[in-house]
Amino acid sequence: MFAEVSFPISSYQTFSYKVPDHLASKIAVGMRVKVPLGNRKVNGIVVGINKSSSFKGKIRKIDDLIDDQRVLNDNLWSLIKWLAEYYNSPLGIAAKAVLPSNLSTKYKPKVEVLVKVLPGKEIKSSIGRAQKTVYDYLKSLETDVPIKALSHLCSSPINICKKLAEKEMVSLIEKPIIPDLSEFAFKSKNKKIILTQAQNIALEKMTSSMDKNKFNPFLLHGVTGSGKTEIYIEAARHAIQLDKTVIMLLPEISLTPQIAGRFRSAFGDDVALWHSKLSQGGRAWTWKQICEGKFKVVIGARSAIFAPLKNVGLIVVDEEQESSYKQESPNPRYHARDVALMRGKLDNASVILASATPSMESYYNYLNGKYEYIHLKERFGGAKYPKVHVVDMIKESAETAVYGDIFSRLLLEKIEDRLSKKEQIILFHNRRGFAPILRCDDCGEVSMCPHCNIALTYHRSGKYLQCHFCNHTQNMIPSKCTSCQSYNINLSGTGTQKVEDELSNKFPNAIIKRLDADSVRSGINLTKTLQDFSDKKIDILLGTQMIAKGLDFANATLVGIINGDTGLFLPDFRSSEKVFQLIYQAAGRAGRGEIPGEVIIQTYSPDNPVIKCATELNVEKYYNICLEERKALMYPPFSWMVKIEIRGKNIKEVEKSINKIKNKMVNPPKGISILGPALCYREKLRDYYRMQLIIKSNKELDVNGAKLHKYYKSILSKDIGVQIPLKQRLVIDINPVSLL
Repeated sequence: MFAEVSFPISSYQTFSYKVPDHLASKIAVGMRVKVPLGNRKVNGIVVGINKSSSFKGKIRKIDDLIDDQRVLNDNLWSLIKWLAEYYNSPLGIAAKAVLPSNLSTKYKPKVEVLVKVLPGKEIKSSIGRAQKTVYDYLKSLETDVPIKALSHLCSSPINICKKLAEKEMVSLIEKPIIPDLSEFAFKSKNKKIILTQAQNIALEKMTSSMDKNKFNPFLLHGVTGSGKTEIYIEAARHAIQLDKTVIMLLPEISLTPQIAGRFRSAFGDDVALWHSKLSQGGRAWTWKQICEGKFKVVIGARSAIFAPLKNVGLIVVDEEQESSYKQESPNPRYHARDVALMRGKLDNASVILASATPSMESYYNYLNGKYEYIHLKERFGGAKYPKVHVVDMIKESAETAVYGDIFSRLLLEKIEDRLSKKEQIILFHNRRGFAPILRCDDCGEVSMCPHCNIALTYHRSGKYLQCHFCNHTQNMIPSKCTSCQSYNINLSGTGTQKVEDELSNKFPNAIIKRLDADSVRSGINLTKTLQDFSDKKIDILLGTQMIAKGLDFANATLVGIINGDTGLFLPDFRSSEKVFQLIYQAAGRAGRGEIPGEVIIQTYSPDNPVIKCATELNVEKYYNICLEERKALMYPPFSWMVKIEIRGKNIKEVEKSINKIKNKMVNPPKGISILGPALCYREKLRDYYRMQLIIKSNKELDVNGAKLHKYYKSILSKDIGVQIPLKQRLVIDINPVSLL
């Protein structure tokens, strides 16, 4: 028997190995194996099993299986093959995304050794002083005791206990140390919920679909605070009653604690968490338990879509519009929302794409009848929409004769008012650090990252400059300009750390906490901060986009958006959509309880259509405007798109390679258009220059995108002479979320 094995490398080639007799009954397609490759032992995945091999050279044997059971069922294996084909990725790399190499069903948690006195035993004459001391102590407790807790009695408690065990006076017990994952969830609260008529109608549609055991995609478009989470929980309850499992995807780790707390209140220990803040031990233990069928619900970030659950009946993609569902690197560059739809199709599951601000793609698919549309138009529990105020910061500066102030007079007044009423405030500013630019006021030189064409951001905590793309750090701020030697260098711009400093100065008695990538280094800190805010121990919560969506705090009655224009003018076709969604979502954090809420949006562009629609909380109006613009330019959702990018350290060689590809693109099929080549907006990152070509295919002429995939693969085929130098990287991004 022979196995074809693929490896997580860039090669599409598979390799033949002989299956040892002792593994012949265990091995199957989709199982991971350890095999010799050159002089190394590496992990691969079995992609085929044959009785014979056409390879005429020496065939080596498989060493061992990585897992002691088959992790992949037929549907999950089909998903891997689709992932590889659709996202143009070698099968081994696609499999690695689903089956991380550092996880195995053979994992065994660390153990803690306990000791306990055996009943009815007398002290033997041969016992030593230290042994007697330990024995007497254990006998007085009459319970299991960790051996490490006996170190105050003797210098080597493990040796003493082993000697006592040999004399049959005590027993040693090995107890697995199970990771405590409760720290990543809010405290469970039994909350009796009575669904509204609109929620019941939505739930009935979803449960009916699950009863029929058929794939059905839903777009759940519910305004902020409309009670979408309650629907998720009841839909999950129905799936579990049908003996099915549930995957719940979240875009930000900041949403995990609150959602996990709600689900654990409903389903107890049947809920698993899966995200990047878990320790390696926590990930390994959780993954093994999922493989063994110990969990009914998995909640997590985008990679949770690959959780090896059996009989999946419901997949929920919360805040489905979020770009964080897109894997930017490494391969495969998948979008978890699209993978969720494919997994739902393979498993005959119901898939709920939910948001208060759906992506243009999902909204377009609803308009074209591809998704069943459910609209929740009102907030849950009688809560009202917040009152929105727009502050023109240009006019504000003219009236106060103070330029560059972080806070408008109105926002300061509202903060003061809420603090006096013991109500809470959320402030949103989507730029971390203290100041994004260090500039020479004489020559205009900006401190740049030596590896990226990006300005370094100053961080007040630690006093260092950092690149937010490659993490290059300079621990010392230069005393003078490196270009003109002037000492007139100053920080400009505003980050969350600067906002925090100003808040502390203006409201010294307020308890302020900041949530961004710098302040949240672990899931424990994140959970504690959000739990404290929920428990009203924090007055003002300041943060980046991680606090702008999904969170539900009844006592938060004021939301302040420091700069509503951030990101608005980036040269990307999605920039305005992202700004609208962020403002709308951030505004939705206010007034979710019984007390009415208010929102202050500070902007330098109050007449911009995006800002206007966002302040009016008018989704339909903005989406109609956006769809008209996209259609005129034939951008998604009216077209399929592929981005072909060349990266290299020599800009001239990069330009040569990208032009070589462009020259092959003669007479493209009808409906396909090419943009570029051109330098990327961020033309240099991590020492690599970047140039890109964009291929678009009109959906009216290419309904499922097959024409586009066939065309770009033919262009990049080595058969027609397109070969990229080894020193360069070819990056192919299917349906990119950004062209920056």
